[in-house]
Amino acid sequence: MKKNEKLKILFEDKYLIIVYKKCGIPTIKSDNYKDNLYSQVYNYLHKKNQRVFVVHRLDAQTSGLVVFAKNEKVKENLQMNWDNVLREYYAVVHGHTNNEDTIESYLKETKTLYTYSSNDKNGKYAKTHYLKIKENKQYTLLKIDIETGRKNQIRVHMKDNNTPILGDKKYGIKDGFRNMLLEASRIMFVHPITTQRIDISLEIPDLFLKLFE
Repeated sequence: MKKNEKLKILFEDKYLIIVYKKCGIPTIKSDNYKDNLYSQVYNYLHKKNQRVFVVHRLDAQTSGLVVFAKNEKVKENLQMNWDNVLREYYAVVHGHTNNEDTIESYLKETKTLYTYSSNDKNGKYAKTHYLKIKENKQYTLLKIDIETGRKNQIRVHMKDNNTPILGDKKYGIKDGFRNMLLEASRIMFVHPITTQRIDISLEIPDLFLKLFE
């Protein structure tokens, strides 16, 4: 991992860069936050006379891996094939789940930007798989992978499952957790230019594991 003033860079070549986003910072500029990840990456690459393009986003309260492209062709190629990208997450949820399961629904959004599941096929189809890793009397640690990358998808599906994510102030319950315990922990795809397999993964965060000691 390269060291920068703010950035944690896990992969970089002349076509793309993969960085770690901390909880509590948006991917792109937001009126509710002073800083954003895009600006950090832009400032880093600008010094190298390189450009930056947003490929995908994580919610401000979700930590983990984010991919940026260095030219528009790479950005468009990645976005066109985004459903073929393996994306895994770790999450700690309230309550207990099955050992493994799949949640499917059609997601819709209200005028107040609240996402909810619906049977209306005019909504955006979303599919989430999860696997139980650990549990105790109160919480369950899950590994999650998504076939679709809809806005707030995991958070809404965990709410639908009656196992909301700890610290999720929008779709969860008031639990006193400052940070939301959801991290984008792995991303794997075929490099659009070099065709090499890019596979970046993170360990389960210590903050998550401490709840199960």
